Amino acid sequence: PGMKPGPDMTGMVNISHGCPGVAARACGLVGLEPARVVEVLKDRPSWHRDCRQLATLYATNTNNNGKIEVLYMQMYAPTTLAPARDFCTLRYTSLLEDGSYVICERSLNGTLGVPTAPPMQSFVRAEMHPSGYLIRPCEGSGSVIIIVDHMDLEPWTVPEVLRPLYESSAILAHKITIEAMRHLQQLAQQAAIEVPGGVQQPPAVWSLSQRLARGFNDAVNGFADDGWTSVSNEGLDDVTVIVKSNPKGRELSVLCAKASMLLQNVPPGLLVRFLREHRSEWADNNSETNALRFSNLGISGPCGDVYNSQILQPQFPADQRDEFLELLKFEGPQHGTLSSMDTFLLQLCSGIEESAAGASAQIVFAPIDASISDDVLLLPSGFRVIPLENSSLGGGTPTRTLDLASTLEIGLGGCKHANDNPMLNLRSVLTIAFQFTFESHIQEKVATMARQYVRSVASSVQQIAMALSPCCMDAPSAPLRKMAGSPKGLALVHWMCQSYRFNLGMDLVRVNSENNEENFKLVWHHCDAIMCCSCKSIPIFTFANQAGLEMLETTSVALPEVSWEKTLDEDEIKNMGSVFNQVLQQGYACLPAGIGRSSLGRPTSYDRAIAWKVTDEDELITGVAFLYHNWSFLL
Repeated sequence: PGMKPGPDMTGMVNISHGCPGVAARACGLVGLEPARVVEVLKDRPSWHRDCRQLATLYATNTNNNGKIEVLYMQMYAPTTLAPARDFCTLRYTSLLEDGSYVICERSLNGTLGVPTAPPMQSFVRAEMHPSGYLIRPCEGSGSVIIIVDHMDLEPWTVPEVLRPLYESSAILAHKITIEAMRHLQQLAQQAAIEVPGGVQQPPAVWSLSQRLARGFNDAVNGFADDGWTSVSNEGLDDVTVIVKSNPKGRELSVLCAKASMLLQNVPPGLLVRFLREHRSEWADNNSETNALRFSNLGISGPCGDVYNSQILQPQFPADQRDEFLELLKFEGPQHGTLSSMDTFLLQLCSGIEESAAGASAQIVFAPIDASISDDVLLLPSGFRVIPLENSSLGGGTPTRTLDLASTLEIGLGGCKHANDNPMLNLRSVLTIAFQFTFESHIQEKVATMARQYVRSVASSVQQIAMALSPCCMDAPSAPLRKMAGSPKGLALVHWMCQSYRFNLGMDLVRVNSENNEENFKLVWHHCDAIMCCSCKSIPIFTFANQAGLEMLETTSVALPEVSWEKTLDEDEIKNMGSVFNQVLQQGYACLPAGIGRSSLGRPTSYDRAIAWKVTDEDELITGVAFLYHNWSFLL
C-alpha cells in the first residue's frame, strides 16, 4: 500500500520470532514485468547460491491456467559440521484476472497420493511451511512483489552450538528472502548499465561468480555423487580431507582440506575484509608448504605482492548487492635478470560491508589464466563466516519482528532496533576449505601437507579474530595491539627505524634495546605522522602510525584501500616522481612545507617532511617512508 512506480525499492523486510521454524517476509518494487519475475523466482538455482539442485518430479496444468508441480530440492550445508538439507514440495502457480501471479509452495508429507522423493543419503529432510510469492503489475511498468519464506530446518539434527544457525529468521532473510529481491533488482538494472568494450559482460561475470560460489559449496559439502571420497585422518578430526580422482577426465586429481570452528566477538564482515586486504597475515609461506603453492597458487600470496586488482562485477548501487568479483594479478619474484610468470586469481567477496543481524561474509578465490576462458577448471578455496547469534536478537517478546529493510536500502547500519548495541557477545562459525591438484601417487604426502596448512591458517585467522574483536577495538590501544600481534607489522617498523638511522645518521625513535615491540610502540605514539608505502608504479600504503591514520582519516584495516595519489595536491603529484628518484639514489629526501589531503578529501598542511628508503635485512627495498612534522587540518 502506498507504493508508486519509480526506482527499484524495498518497502519492508520482517522476520518472525513467534512461529514454528524460521520465517521472513519482504515487499518490494522492481522494474520487471510480472511474467519475467515469475520465471526468475521459480528458477531458484539461478539466484539462490545455496540451492544445489532443483528437479521436477511431476507437473500438470489446471483448468484455470494454473500449474501444479512436485519438486525435489537440495540445499548445500553452510559448514562442515552438519549435513545438508533437502525438500520435497508441492508448488502451485496461478495467473489471476487482474494480471497478478500467485506462487504457493509447501512440503509434501506423503499423504496426498502424489509422488515424493525418498530419503537421500547425506541429507536431512527439512520442511517448508506455506510459502510463496505474490507478483502484482504496477502502473506504467514493473511489479510489486511480496515474498514469504517459512521453513523448519530441523535444528535438532545439528550440534547444539550450531542450532542458532538453523533457528535464526534473520539468517533465512539474508540468505533467501533478501537475496531473491536483490537478484530481481539487479536484473532490472542490467539493461541500463553500459559496459565498456573489452570488459567482461554482465552475464559472463555473473556466470563466473556462480561457478566460484558453487565450487566452494561443493568443496565444503563433498558429496559422493560429485565424485568425492574421504581420506582417513591422522587420529585428529579437526581437518577433513576428501579427494576427487581425475575430474572431467583431467590428468591431475583434486584434494580438499576443510575445517570449521567457532569464533568469538568478531563481526563477519570485518574479519573477511581483513583477510582480503592482508593476505600475508594468514598465508603460510614456510618451506614445508611451499610445495602446495604450485598446486594452488592462491594459498600463499601467491609468490609476490598484489600488483593490481580489477573489479569485474558490474557496478550497481551499494545497497543492491554487497558483492564484487575481482581479478588479482600478482608479480612473480625476480631472480637477477629473470622474472617468473605473473599469477592471476579470480576472487569473489561478499558481505564485507554488511553489519546487519544475520549477515554472513565470505571470500572465495581460484587460480586462473589471464584469458578467463569459460571452460577452465576452477578450484575455489576460501573462508566463510556466519554469525550464530547476537545479543541484540535475544530476549523480547516471541512475536517481535526485526526490520531488515536497511540491508537493501541503507547498507551499513544494518538493522533498526530499539536496543542497537555493538556486536558484543557475538559468536560466529568460520569455515575454511582449500583445494589442491596432485598426482595420485603422492596423495598421502599432499594430504599431510594440506592438513598442516589448514591448521596453520586456522590458527592465524583465530589470532586475527581476537585482535579484531570489538572488545579490543574499543580500547584506546586496540590498533596497537592488533598491529603488534602482526609479525609483518613489527618487522616493517623495525626496518623503517633501521633504515632511518642508516640513511640520515640519527635515530627515528630513541630506544635502549633492539626489541621490535618497543620500537613499534614508540613509532606508533610518535607525535608526527609517519607512513610507509610500497615502491610500485602506483604506491600502496603499507603502514601508518596513530598520527598518520588521523592525518589520512582512516583505519589500519582500511589503509591499503586509501588512494595514494588522492592524498597529494597537484604540485606534490608533479614533484613526487623526482622525490622517489632522489630517495632511491641518495637514501632520503627533505621536503618543504606543503599541502596534502586526507582519504576524505580534507586538506592538511605540514611544516616539513622527510622521505627515506626502507630496506630489509637483505638490503632489498621494501618501501619508502614519510614523516610529516607539525601537521594539521586546514578546515
